[in-house]
Amino acid sequence: MIPEIGHVFMILGLLFALALSVIPMWGAARQDAYLISYRNPLTYGMFVSFAMAIFILGYCFYVDDFSVAYVAGHSNSQLPLIFKLAAVWGGHEGSLLFWVFSIAIWAAAIALLGRNLEAVYTARVLSVLGMITAGFALFALLTSNPFDRILPEVPMDGQDLNPMLQDIGLVFHPPALYLGYVGFSVTFAFAIAALMSGRLDAAWARWSRPWTLAAWIFLTAGNALGSWWAYYELGWGGWWFWDPVENASFMPWIVGTALLHSLIVTEKRGTFRNWTILLAICAFSLTLLGTFIVRSGIITSVHAFAADPARGMFILALLGLSVGGSFLLFALRASDLLSPARFELLSRESALLIGNVLLMIATASVLLGTLYPVLLDSLGGGQVSVGPPYFNAVFNPIALTLFVLMGLTLFLRWRRTEGRSLIPLLLPAGISLAAGIAVASRVPSGFTLWVVAGIATAVWLLLTHGLHLFTQLRNNDGWTLQRLNRSYMGMWIAHIGVAASVFGATMVSWFETERSVQMGPGYGAELAGYTFVYDRTLAYEGSNYSAKQGVIRILDSNERHIATVTPQRNTYHVRGNTMTKQGIDWGLTRDLYVAMGDPIDRDLYAVRLSYKPFVRWIWIGSLLMMVGAGLAISAHARVPTRRHVSQPVATAAA
Repeated sequence: MIPEIGHVFMILGLLFALALSVIPMWGAARQDAYLISYRNPLTYGMFVSFAMAIFILGYCFYVDDFSVAYVAGHSNSQLPLIFKLAAVWGGHEGSLLFWVFSIAIWAAAIALLGRNLEAVYTARVLSVLGMITAGFALFALLTSNPFDRILPEVPMDGQDLNPMLQDIGLVFHPPALYLGYVGFSVTFAFAIAALMSGRLDAAWARWSRPWTLAAWIFLTAGNALGSWWAYYELGWGGWWFWDPVENASFMPWIVGTALLHSLIVTEKRGTFRNWTILLAICAFSLTLLGTFIVRSGIITSVHAFAADPARGMFILALLGLSVGGSFLLFALRASDLLSPARFELLSRESALLIGNVLLMIATASVLLGTLYPVLLDSLGGGQVSVGPPYFNAVFNPIALTLFVLMGLTLFLRWRRTEGRSLIPLLLPAGISLAAGIAVASRVPSGFTLWVVAGIATAVWLLLTHGLHLFTQLRNNDGWTLQRLNRSYMGMWIAHIGVAASVFGATMVSWFETERSVQMGPGYGAELAGYTFVYDRTLAYEGSNYSAKQGVIRILDSNERHIATVTPQRNTYHVRGNTMTKQGIDWGLTRDLYVAMGDPIDRDLYAVRLSYKPFVRWIWIGSLLMMVGAGLAISAHARVPTRRHVSQPVATAAA
């Protein structure tokens, strides 16, 4: 009976979403305050309904209700409780329900925090979110219901959760990713509401920017956690592999980054209006496309959900309706949103525009590499694979150009900049190039321009931002902190985070060393000046697996003990899969990474030793980006009052 109640709540949530799609929108069109007033109650009703559905699905996992097909396929009575609850979003059906719930969270947040915004405007925003929610809720109910029963023959136990997902990463990575994905639907809803009103002004940008920042933070967290999970979960220690599903979450992040910078120009200068709307539509479109890639079965990936093509067609229909309708509305309204602002080539506006164009080109290159094998195969051209060599060759030069532009833009003025004001940047440029050459000369495989470019751009970002901070602190009257507002410091910290990630990625990509050896009790091996001594092998039983764990001591060049790592191999009872758990001694400047492979005989194992310099700077940089974006949100914490936004919307509506 409990699963049926969850099913009822899903239906109820769909009904609330449908009502939210129609009633406030109709009220906004008729300027009917009574109909508009339903926007918040309907939103809260939708949120509560899907929250109850999620709660009931979690309860089904908690009590091991294997009469529910989704629970039987993704859980087991021996599965630890934390993974039972995380399994709610560990498969296609449950993750789709969580996706719908995430939209409801964002909609409820707008209803709660948007009370001072014009009622007509919020009615349109919430109605658009209701339409999106209704589409995905209908998809879940018709094709992917997580409450479907296995009756009358109920299995005695479940098939267990995929062993690869039995990790703490499952608890945090998918929710952060989904909240980031879905968060861009909020900016999309704001953009559609602005198009409907016929006005796009600074107030719109000021209101939507914090929501875009919040979505960007969640998506950054999701990508960073996924990268970290891949690093310590996979035996080869990869942190990014240009997998199609990785690309599906990376592309909206790139466009979202462009959108954030475009919103700044719209807010401060009143220009880039059409461009900002277009980016908002594209970011949302790419989240839908990513959903299609992951759930349609058109690509093969370790990250993809096993889904049939019929489900993919449903998502494709949603993609066509929402994207096609929004672009049609954009085409009809674009001429009304032209900006009168003018600026010269050497200006901050031009630099930001060029940066946005480069970000879109980078997105297009990733999209092409992701979909090309599918398109070629569908046209009878055979099966091909597009891997890291393509992406590194095409994406990296664009990214490095963007990093150079980031440092330059700080010193450009709005509208017009004198060329001679950029002369002081020659010194940071020279130091950066020298640093890149110096580091590249020490690459074990030989001098390479990629290292020069990577290190030089990281140092360039650090020096230019340091110089700009110095100029902000010092003026003609001495030193001052007045210019260091939270918005500026948020930008500064986020950009330093980019520099840290670029430095870490460059160093680990070109200076990593590894060695595959056979090890057992009493064996030792050396790598990068460290000695690894295999002491013993332990055997123990987990809640749903058996484990063999190696105990390996690590000594430095002076034979001093610095760490003990315990890589292991887990064999899961139900599915029989074997998964490795790496032993990692982490540090700020290097990680020592030990992966325990297949047994060679009773005492010997294949072991892979890796030395990974500065790899953690990748995730330190990601954390700094999120902290910076959080500071920028705090600078916009005070929502616009009614007088800030009511005039444009009321005029358009009239």
